[in-house]
Order: sequence, then C-alpha cells, then structure tokens
Amino acid sequence: MSFPDPAGRVVVSRGDDPPDLGGSPSVRFVAPGSVTGGRFGLFEYRMAPRSPGPGPHVHSTFSESFYVLDGELTIFDGARWAPYRPGDYVHVGETGVHAFRNDADVETAFLILFAPGIARENFFTELRAIRDEGRELDEEQWREFYARHDQVNL
Repeated sequence: MSFPDPAGRVVVSRGDDPPDLGGSPSVRFVAPGSVTGGRFGLFEYRMAPRSPGPGPHVHSTFSESFYVLDGELTIFDGARWAPYRPGDYVHVGETGVHAFRNDADVETAFLILFAPGIARENFFTELRAIRDEGRELDEEQWREFYARHDQVNL
C-alpha cells in the first residue's frame, strides 16, 4: 500500500543525533511540526540541576504535554508546584497556566509534545540567539517576541 499524501511517510530521528541547541537547557528537535505535517512537535529537553525554567505562562493555539525521562521536573499547574519523576506525564491544554523548573540536584530530561505542531523550534532558536549574541531586549521587545510565539507570561 502506498500513501500519496507525504504526511503518510515514515520519518526516523536517531536517538544519538546531537541536540539542535546545546548548552543548558539543551533542546533537541526530535520531530518538529515541519516533519510531522503540523500534527505535533516533539522535543527532548534537558535542564541542569537547580535550574529555573520559564515562569507561569499560557499558549492559546497549542497544548503542551510533558513526559519525564530522567531526574525530576517540577511543574506549576496554575495553582501549585509539584515534582514529577521518570514515567510521569502532564498535559496542559490550550490556555492552561503552567511553568516548569528543575529543583533537583541532578539533571532532568523530559519530552515536550506540542499539538498541533506549530513551529515552536523557532521560539527556542531565536531565544538562544538572543542569549548567545548578548542582546538586551527592553520590556516591549520581549512582549513582542513572546506574542510572536504565542506565549503570554503572567
């Protein structure tokens, strides 16, 4: 059986491929929306011990799901912070307030699934470029940056 629709193709991402964005946090674009026909985006995220993550925020056009691989990930669900360990799964629907960080003394690794598969890799790539280039954005520029990537920080 063949699939004339390119969305029906088989796509492989090797687990030993280097992360797309090294450093800490490290983000590997396992299956961005451009590969999945916009159905979802799957990223592997690694955070150093005792690392802050994004503060409370919302997205209006996509959901996020977190699956912990190693270590411990602390997630804010809009009301409280709670630790999650390997094998734990958390889903945040559109407009759900959430945040995450690593409160543990070891690195944490987790998967983030974005649905639908918006080009979320652009957010991470642009954010890393801002940091690597030492650019300083004022409050309005940050607000515009986040708005362009469907993120409202609370």
